[in-house]
Amino acid sequence: MKVLIACECSGVVRDAFIKHGHNAMSCDLKPTERAGPHYIGNVFDLIECPRDSGTWDLIIAHPPCDHIAVSGAAHFAAKRADGRQQMGIDFFMMFTRLTCKWAIENPVGIMSTLYRKPDQIIQPYEFGHPESKKTCMWLHGLPKLKPTNVLPKPECGYWNNCTPSGQNKLGPSKDRAAIRARTYQGIADAMADQWL
Repeated sequence: MKVLIACECSGVVRDAFIKHGHNAMSCDLKPTERAGPHYIGNVFDLIECPRDSGTWDLIIAHPPCDHIAVSGAAHFAAKRADGRQQMGIDFFMMFTRLTCKWAIENPVGIMSTLYRKPDQIIQPYEFGHPESKKTCMWLHGLPKLKPTNVLPKPECGYWNNCTPSGQNKLGPSKDRAAIRARTYQGIADAMADQWL
């Protein structure tokens, strides 16, 4: 298949598809973190909504969640007022108009209400990673991902990346957003294996 991984600079999902023999490319405004086929620029340079069906067999999109995730709800009023939230909504919605198979990945946010509920919500611990990160998946022409290695809840009651109160324990840093946005390898492998 010809696969585009939109808004990915890590190369994790792209490389999982390449490993399975697909012609995959990532795209982001930033350079790729690991060598591989990658376009630096606007993803809509590579696709024309809705006429993409002749170009790509599958597009997996990870649109920025900065202005639409519930984790930033305290700042929603300011983001609505200056237009940042609407820009995030519009960017997300562009992917829903694609005619090929597609998946949109995002954390819990306002798109569940403004667009529709996600087709599924996955967790890293369902794919072999002892961590928690509730991730919504909106799907078009694709099956729900089946868990590949469900881990039992730790005896301490919280996952490796969480504090005892359930918050993410990754401290503030210039790389925090990129680290948190990176797709877990087990999830990328499941996508490449199950979305044929």
